[in-house]
Amino acid sequence: MARPRVHDAALRERLLDVTSRRISQSGEPAVTVRSVAGEAGTSASAVYALFGSRDDLVAAVSAEGFRRFAAHLGTAPRTDDAAADLGGLADAYRAFALADPHFYAVMFGRGVRPAHEAQDAVERATFLTLRDAVLRVLPATAPGSTPAVAQDLALGLWGLVHGLVSLELAGLVPGDEDERAARYAATTRAVGRGLVSAATW
Repeated sequence: MARPRVHDAALRERLLDVTSRRISQSGEPAVTVRSVAGEAGTSASAVYALFGSRDDLVAAVSAEGFRRFAAHLGTAPRTDDAAADLGGLADAYRAFALADPHFYAVMFGRGVRPAHEAQDAVERATFLTLRDAVLRVLPATAPGSTPAVAQDLALGLWGLVHGLVSLELAGLVPGDEDERAARYAATTRAVGRGLVSAATW
């Protein structure tokens, strides 16, 4: 296979994809510049030119995962129906995990941070999107309608969708694609309504 002569965006994406698979399957120690370059059909010097170092490459994989994650969440509709919009975010979460399972594993299973100074999970824009969607669902007059309560509810909903998606990625959810999607939607909506109701008593 001919080595690419230009260190372009396509090569960068290929290196990130190769690295994400290595980390998700074998852990971060499995990543070396030489092995990743060889699998991607390029040279070690290209990796250094694009990323700077092996550690920067690993950090870039997580950063790319969160970029793709944010893009998926951005496809969720925002309408006058706050509850439906929250369900749409849950669907976008699953869509991302199924579309990019290796990046998903690096971000959440392996817990690789984009950089040493990375924000806590609840400070990330992707989590704040979920928290704000939860806050929209809470009745304005309910005693539990505060950002702090919305954050706790968002954590609970995150745990729910993460657990369901992780089971599906592991092949533990029965049925074909349509059946799994329907089961996921029914569960997230039912449990989500229960959590919100409990918080606003």
